[in-house]
Amino acid sequence: MKLTCCHTLVIGSGAAGLHAAVQLRRRGIDTLIVTEGLRKGTSINTGSDKQTYYKLGLCGAEPDSVFAMAAALSAAGGMHGDLAVAEAAGSVQAFAHLVSLGVPFPHDDYGQFPGYKTDHDPARRATSSGPYTSRDMCTALLREVRRLGVPIHERRSVTSLLVSGSGSRRRACGALALAASGGWQAYRAENVVFAVGGFGGLYAASAYPACQLGGIGLAFRAGAAGRNLPDSQYGLASVRPRWNVSGSYMQVVPRLISTASDGCSDEREFLLDACAEPAQAYSLLFLKGYQWPFEARRADAGSSWIDRMVYDEREVKGRRVFLDYRRNPAGFHFDALSEEARGYLARSGATGRTPLARLLKLNPGAVAFYRERGVDLAGQPLEIALCAQHNNGGLAASLWWESVNLAHLFPVGEVNGSHGVGRPGGAALNAGQVGGMRAAEFIAARYAGATLADDAFAASWVSTLEAERAFAARCRCSGWSWRACRHEFQQRMSRYGAHLRHAAALERAVAEAQAQVRRLEREGCRAAGPLELIKAFENRQLCTAHAGYLSALAYSVRSGVGSRGSSLVMDEQGAKVPEDPAFRAQVLETRCSKGHGFRHRWQPCRPLPAAEFWFETAWEAFRRGAIPAQT
Repeated sequence: MKLTCCHTLVIGSGAAGLHAAVQLRRRGIDTLIVTEGLRKGTSINTGSDKQTYYKLGLCGAEPDSVFAMAAALSAAGGMHGDLAVAEAAGSVQAFAHLVSLGVPFPHDDYGQFPGYKTDHDPARRATSSGPYTSRDMCTALLREVRRLGVPIHERRSVTSLLVSGSGSRRRACGALALAASGGWQAYRAENVVFAVGGFGGLYAASAYPACQLGGIGLAFRAGAAGRNLPDSQYGLASVRPRWNVSGSYMQVVPRLISTASDGCSDEREFLLDACAEPAQAYSLLFLKGYQWPFEARRADAGSSWIDRMVYDEREVKGRRVFLDYRRNPAGFHFDALSEEARGYLARSGATGRTPLARLLKLNPGAVAFYRERGVDLAGQPLEIALCAQHNNGGLAASLWWESVNLAHLFPVGEVNGSHGVGRPGGAALNAGQVGGMRAAEFIAARYAGATLADDAFAASWVSTLEAERAFAARCRCSGWSWRACRHEFQQRMSRYGAHLRHAAALERAVAEAQAQVRRLEREGCRAAGPLELIKAFENRQLCTAHAGYLSALAYSVRSGVGSRGSSLVMDEQGAKVPEDPAFRAQVLETRCSKGHGFRHRWQPCRPLPAAEFWFETAWEAFRRGAIPAQT
């Protein structure tokens, strides 16, 4: 059993965690990163047609301001106004930092950074370094981490957060991890920056890279509160490899076909079964490129009707769905498309005879991406599904990204639930960078000293290790395979915890989820060696997390929130339940209680700050160290 001590432990090595480590080290904080692998996170393994980064406008004569951007961030509701202001204000510093590290965001001769409009964006704040913006960020940040000499412990899987104290004095004090070799390792730390990413391992149909599981269940088990868990984002993605089929993949209007479960027989262009007008169906298919995430308000007559059709084919009818770029869909006529679709494709010169020809003209890199991964779009169709892609919710944290109820724990990146019902495209990358920066600033200003008592840490470490070893012993004797256990909760989440929500079905799913959590605690799941034991511990936190998400979803539906964002709530007769807009002014907080049950409550959103902004006042507060404030 190894014990490693550091001042601040960063769990995770995505863009948010790496930025936090850089900022901490620059402020003189003894920092250590523990990670399953530097190439195993979402940031370094994902991208899109043109992966967007959202920031304050920095080009031209179009006016912009921190409060205008904050208003856009919080426009969909369910977001605290002060967090929106912090993310908007911090966007300039965070973006400039990435530029200084060499991330190739385009600029003009004058040093301006041109932008474009993204979804839910009234201005042109979006920018991109190409299809792999988040990978470019990770590469640059990791280079800086190494230059600063921040130690990195790879091939470590955290099994529990260490917590000391009781009641309002509870605090994070480190973590317990399993090495790939099978040995236990304890980490003692004054602070824990929790940068474990989104909930990739919770769903069977997932756009996350297969290596990204997420770790929010670790925080739930430690007692950290969640926020806005029901608010997520779903969209169409390829199954193998996992990749969002947004942008040009849809704008070139490929064939959308379904087959029997064998993937080849009984081929059908199913959109025409539900829509008598091919031109209308294909114009909506084009719009999926612009409007990629599923949205309840577009589910009946808008572009999200496409998502519903795909979901029905797969989940209700048990068929497989593919995009086919080799020939045009039945009844396709270029001149019959909507004016928006015709104009875009014509101006782009993408008017070729087949979807593949149009895609090669519009975005040849999109074709090359799949070819490099063994899928030749010229020779075979591409299997797709409606997949979980992002959780707007996550852990509840303060204005300085500290957990609201577990001191010294700082969730940053996607695991932080700062977003509301919806968000502009690229806002998550900005939030991760701002969160890492603000957490580091707060730690250096308020938590730089040593406050953790030896006996308090020892008690937490010993009791947690004892419980872990007991669970491991149950796993060695269990007859339940870890794969079967994982398959069960992933299928449950994709069936009941995705975009389509029914009250009665959710209540049943919650009961089943809680029963699975209890069984897993009681029996464990079979682990024949060190790697399978890691899988078993992953299942434990993922299973806890899925029970928490389903419980929050059921509570939200029961509360009468209705259909909003990426969730379509249906009544017993199969009709859409309309949104109750009163809930836009509230956030949903979730807490895990003893026995791994969950409690929920609605809280009012804090508005955009109304304080006067006077330089001399702010300067005086800054000089005397009142900033960062202890909130």
